[in-house]
Amino acid sequence: MEKMKILVVDDESRMRKLVHDYLKHAGYEVLEAEDGEQALDIFFQRKDIGLLILDVMMPKMDGWQVCREIREFSMVPIIMLTARSDERDELLGFQVGVDEYITKPVSPKILVARVEAILRRVNKLAKEESLSCGAIRVDKLAHQCYVNDEPVDLSFKEYQLLVFLLENQGVALSRETILSRVWNYDYEGDSRTIDTHVKKLRSKLGMARDQIVTIRDVGYKMEG
Repeated sequence: MEKMKILVVDDESRMRKLVHDYLKHAGYEVLEAEDGEQALDIFFQRKDIGLLILDVMMPKMDGWQVCREIREFSMVPIIMLTARSDERDELLGFQVGVDEYITKPVSPKILVARVEAILRRVNKLAKEESLSCGAIRVDKLAHQCYVNDEPVDLSFKEYQLLVFLLENQGVALSRETILSRVWNYDYEGDSRTIDTHVKKLRSKLGMARDQIVTIRDVGYKMEG
């Protein structure tokens, strides 16, 4: 069986080697990049990278920009690994499409465990290739939304939000739950992020916009 390929991106060679050794021991094939530009070159040349472990502060191109570039084309899982623990940085990471945000220093064993947990989650979700409700259909393998079989262009976060709503059809989802599950972040009392994305998503769904129902004082649910 072909080994899962993981790209480790960090300008500290010692850190790359440490992570490389633990991941290799866990059965993964590990590739390394020392800056953002090299990471993008490897990612788009290989086209078979299964997960990225990405440092934030790097020369030439930082981790935020690398993540943005990759998210234009791929839903590959990304773990952001950084020495900075600022809340704003963590929020930015999830906004640009990071799956997990880990602050250094971190135990390599814990990092491997996080990698395996993310891959299990991704593989579980991938088993259900299509989701539908009323006029809305999502092809998860193609990362494409359709309304009455007409393609709809969504941003990365709009797509994630729609998938989460579809996976929980008929269930009233609180803003806290949505922010935790879609943004992977604890609710801090600011509902504007959720409401803004729902408004944009509804506008793109056109005639199917009313399938996203507002639950007063709670949040939203998807109905057929």
